[in-house]
Amino acid sequence: MRHDIEFKTEDGTTLRGWHYVPGGDGPKFPTVVMSHGFSAVKEMYLDHYAEALAGVGVASVVYDNRNLGASDGLPRQEVDPLQQIRDYRDAITYAETLPQTDAERIGVFGSSYSGGHVLVVAALDRRVKCVASQVPLISGHRNARRLVRADQFAGLRALFDQDRRARLRGEPPMTMPIISEDPAGPAALPTADSWSFMNATHLLRAPSWKNEITLRSVEMFGEYEPGAHIAYISPTPLLMIVALQDHLTVADEALAAYERALEPKKLVLLKGGHFDAYVQDFEIAGGAVRDWFREHLVTGR
Repeated sequence: MRHDIEFKTEDGTTLRGWHYVPGGDGPKFPTVVMSHGFSAVKEMYLDHYAEALAGVGVASVVYDNRNLGASDGLPRQEVDPLQQIRDYRDAITYAETLPQTDAERIGVFGSSYSGGHVLVVAALDRRVKCVASQVPLISGHRNARRLVRADQFAGLRALFDQDRRARLRGEPPMTMPIISEDPAGPAALPTADSWSFMNATHLLRAPSWKNEITLRSVEMFGEYEPGAHIAYISPTPLLMIVALQDHLTVADEALAAYERALEPKKLVLLKGGHFDAYVQDFEIAGGAVRDWFREHLVTGR
């Protein structure tokens, strides 16, 4: 059911991942393209979503974002949201070439940072016939203001400027930890639940994940505004999954963005926090994703 894959993006970078193909009659299946969030790799529970989709006759192309995990790309551990959006669209093109893919029934799924990406992809690329966005980033600027204390912003911006000058001199990009056990320590995701989930999942099932990110990635996070595209997704069906206790990609921003989206759309609420969608609340979140794509890519064809 699962095969290792690799494909090249338009700029020649090789991305690697998995192709999930349902059992039973084909030969062509509706297919969902998915990658993970900020710094995360595919082993951080994307397989559970792909398996749920395969159970209802939907194939999946699951891949690591460039510069991370099994995929190529330099500099390592850099997260460029606009490049990742271009890679999503290249992954859709790759999925179209697979003999098992029904190119008229392609969807996209994203979670956290990539939950923001799929809002942009679905708004721009009409090959996408259905989209599911889980605990998405909506506004990098406003979200960063919630994660970073106001008195620390000036120092962070000074580091961004210092990094730019160093890169111009030919020096490698500055890096910082993604998570820290000390809530006051430097970290791109400075929350206790980020430390608990990312550290535990790395040890349990994602050895390729590294607790390091380029400082430039954090700067680009604050400049990224995927929610600006949400009104342009219609008439593509949109599912949004929001965790009410999410303080990483904050829930109120996601709920406000959902109100700006046009029909057809559906909202699913989780009681827990940002990372609960992958484990404790997966039955609800994964079930909603499964049912949404089954409704719009399988039975609604």
